[in-house]
Amino acid sequence: MSPRPTPLLLALALALALALLLPTAASAQRFTVPVDVGVGPAAFAFFGPVFEDQPLHTGLKLSVEAVLDKDWLKKNQRRVPAKYRKYAQRLDEVRISPSLLIPDALILSPKLRDTGMYGATWKPLSLGLPLTSSPARLSLGAGLLLTYAYLHSDTLPDTHFVRPGAEVGVDLELQLSKRFLVSLGWESAFYVPQELGGLGLPGRLRDGIFHVGQAYLQLHLRFPYTARL
Repeated sequence: MSPRPTPLLLALALALALALLLPTAASAQRFTVPVDVGVGPAAFAFFGPVFEDQPLHTGLKLSVEAVLDKDWLKKNQRRVPAKYRKYAQRLDEVRISPSLLIPDALILSPKLRDTGMYGATWKPLSLGLPLTSSPARLSLGAGLLLTYAYLHSDTLPDTHFVRPGAEVGVDLELQLSKRFLVSLGWESAFYVPQELGGLGLPGRLRDGIFHVGQAYLQLHLRFPYTARL
């Protein structure tokens, strides 16, 4: 007897099914999905020597997602594989990121004192578990990361930080209207440790970069997007 699927696994299965189904429709059709674009300021804390030198670095938090809500799923049942349709009726929302090329965050922190940093983080895989629904949506998340950042400093060794990692976080999204939303949250990213001034492992964990915290505030705009597949 197969295990009973959880709502999170069902959402993931449905998101994957839709992502595979829509681009491979047999005949070209027009369809419309709600797209959510979010952008806002972010503050990064690189715990360790970088934090001791300068506690916070600035940047931008980005997001682009197709938001398939209950109404959309109901109107487009034929686009959902038959074996998932009964599960789709139980879901409030499925979110799909359209491209892995869109960064999750940009680090834009000029050298105002001793240290500056520029770079980007990509999130090729992420999972979300909503604890509440709109208009105040609280969710927990986890994902895999890849980050590149160039650190240039008068007090620390110049460093090309290039590391994969994993993150956990919490996000609170407030729906101000059908089209406008605001969200704020915190993410903790844990990386394969890297030494300052090189690409190797640090002699001691606390002497390198291994944990980065990110606090952010995003403004969201939702609009319908029509595509032909």
